[in-house]
Formats: sequence, structure tokens, C-alpha cells
Amino acid sequence: MKPLSLLALMLSAFFGYTQELYFPPTSGTIWETLPPETLNWCPEKIDLLNTFLDETNTKAFILLKDGKIVIESYLDEHTISTPWYWASAGKTLTSFMTGIAQQEGFLSIDEPTANYLGTGWTSCTPLEELAITIKNQLNMTSGLDDGVSDPTCTSSNCLECLATPGTRWAYHNAPYTLLDQVIEDATGSTLNNYTTQKLKIPTGMNGTFLPVENNNVFFSNARSMARFGLLMLNNGNWDGNQIMTDTDYFNQMIANSQPLNEAYGYLWWLNGSATFMLPGLQTVFNGPLFPNAPDDTYAALGKDGQFLNVVPSENIVWLRMGEEPTNVPVPFLLNDQIWEFINDLECELNTTENVSPSFQITPNPTSGFATVKANDQIKKIRVFSVQSRQMELHTVNGNVYSLNLAPYASGVYFVKVYFTHGQTAVRKIVKE
Repeated sequence: MKPLSLLALMLSAFFGYTQELYFPPTSGTIWETLPPETLNWCPEKIDLLNTFLDETNTKAFILLKDGKIVIESYLDEHTISTPWYWASAGKTLTSFMTGIAQQEGFLSIDEPTANYLGTGWTSCTPLEELAITIKNQLNMTSGLDDGVSDPTCTSSNCLECLATPGTRWAYHNAPYTLLDQVIEDATGSTLNNYTTQKLKIPTGMNGTFLPVENNNVFFSNARSMARFGLLMLNNGNWDGNQIMTDTDYFNQMIANSQPLNEAYGYLWWLNGSATFMLPGLQTVFNGPLFPNAPDDTYAALGKDGQFLNVVPSENIVWLRMGEEPTNVPVPFLLNDQIWEFINDLECELNTTENVSPSFQITPNPTSGFATVKANDQIKKIRVFSVQSRQMELHTVNGNVYSLNLAPYASGVYFVKVYFTHGQTAVRKIVKE
């Protein structure tokens, strides 16, 4: 995948999307597909992506281009109708519904939270508490202490003032969770009912918020998450129905919302910024959040790798649902690794032969040496792990090479061969 040129981006911004978006019907299971070959995506590279997803405990993966399904994979007995938790990726639903409540005149995000939760919702002084606004809850700058023994606890005795609102960014679940109560108090409706009427019915989404310990967690099937991503891609408009009419709020939601963490909007994560902060840390890191993703990518990210990526410049939405593949609560690296595989989906043209170069590995599985034998001259060979970490890079002169995998731990690895004419090919190998 290549980013669009500057001219193309300018034309797209001026005239709207260069490609009309498809929207599936709001009922039933019909959803048009786009064959991968129309994007020049290689079947074997899609297989490689699916292998990586399988090895990293993925349950569901969907990639949309122009609203149409290009890749849809269900793994580990997951199905098209299986509900799964969004974890903190569901924060973006709350952000969206806060915007809906504001456009309908039920609240203003610049108002003090106490206007809806009442005085004494924190253990701060009355003046300190009155300074906390709904916007502070949306952009994680409430100033409340996330270092308490249980940062998910929403009781007033757990909510202690640490800093002036707006002066400290901290990923704190409790103030976010209380946004649900703000919406309910403002609208006079339960969060589930309000979300059903204003979002789920107009888009055909299913799912519900359920209490899990101190949190409200949204559960739905994967296609419902894809529908939400498609709605976001089209600026809050579902097939001509402008669901979010407050364009200022929509734009603020997916833009830098405060000067402390450049990679955070209103409960959305933003790529392409010069610096970023991560949950649980007060460290500012240099560079974009997802180096392999287009700069305009914005994402919903949740525990155990619940991801929803939206890329306006590419008309792409993709999502991943699954279980935790590493020891990181929100595996940001995994999201970027998936982007690395997506970027490599495109087939490479072979101008020297009618048949693309390929290779075989034998024996496979192996406990030691394995022979790589190709039908064309090899320039180099890269061995990397399931987590896309490079193990070794070998320089080769010929079409046969002996790889020594004896030092590697048992598991699944990938061998990528670079041919002298510029083409590449990848195969999986199992080390016993």
C-alpha cells in the first residue's frame, strides 16, 4: 500500500472521496465484496497475514476498501455472528454518543461534569471539582489521580484531585466510565437505549453495553465494528443519512484534543503526530504511534488487541478482535505489525519472466537445517518471527541455500526471499 500523493490528497479533500463508498443494507447479511486481485493483492500474502493473525490469537479480522469487504477471516471457532468485547475500543462509541447528545442540545462538553453527576462526585474540593468538564473526561485531562489503588473505581472516594484539569494527560478509566452516566442524566435515557436509537438502528449495528466489574463494555459481532468504522470514514454519514450533524465536534473528536498527548483526540488514538504518550506512563515518546500506518490513520484501541483503524486517504477500514497475544494490556505494537503485513499485500511485478519466482523449504518442519531452493537467483534471505521481529538476514549468491534454524526456539517463523530482479516471496517454516 502506498500513501496518496499530495496532489491526490488535496483533490480528495476538495471534492470529497475520489471513490464512492458502498454501504451494506441495515438488515440481513448482504455485504458486497471486492476481490483482492483488483487491488493487486497476492493470495499468498493474504495467507501470510492470516497465518500471523492466527498465531497471535486473533478471533476476527475484516478489511474494507471503499466500504466493500476485501478480507474477512474468522479463527478459533469464531463466526460471523459471534459477539466479542470491544474493551477500550468501545470508548470511541461513548465519544460518538457524547457528540450526538451535544448536537441534540442535551449537554455541552464545555460544561462542568458536576452539572450532571452532582456535587460530590469526587473527593476534591468543590472548586476543584467544578473545574472538571466533560471535555476533560473525553481527552483524559481530568486531573484526577490515575495512580490510586483501583483506577477503574468510580466511587467518589477513589477520585482524588492530583492536578489542575487540562494540565496533565493520564489514561484513566474511571472518569471515562462516568461519561456514560453523564449521557444518561443529560438525555433521560439509558446508554443502551440511546445508542440503539441514534446509532445502531440507522447503521444496522448490533451489540450492547454490559457491566464488567467497574466498566461498561460493549459487545458485538465483528461486522458491527466494521459498520462503525465505515460510518466514521464517511464523516458520521451513513449512506446519505447524516447521523452526526455537529461537524465541529466530529472533527475535534479525531484531531489532537490537548497539547499534552499529540496522539489523542476524544477517546480516539491518532497517528502521524510528532510525539505520543501511552496508558500508564507519563513519558512522551518521539515519532508516530504506528510507523507503518498512513499518517492520517485514527484508531480505536482496546485491551487484548481490540483494534479499529480508519484511514480516510486510502478509504480503508480494518478491525481485529481477539485475545491478548503478548503481556501488554493494549498491544500497540501488534496494531503496527498488522499494518506491516497489509503494506506488503501488493504483488510485485516480474518483468523478466512470465512466471513469478518462488521457492521451497525442506524439510519443513525442521529441528536444524533447512534447504531453500528457488527457481530464480536469490539475493538475500530474511528470517523473522511471528511477531515480525527479524532474526537473521543472509546474503546469498545462487538459487540454493542452507538455513540453520537449530539456535532458534521452537515455533513458527517466516522466510522471505529477495530475488535478484527485485521480486520477493514468503514461506512459513516450523522449528520443532
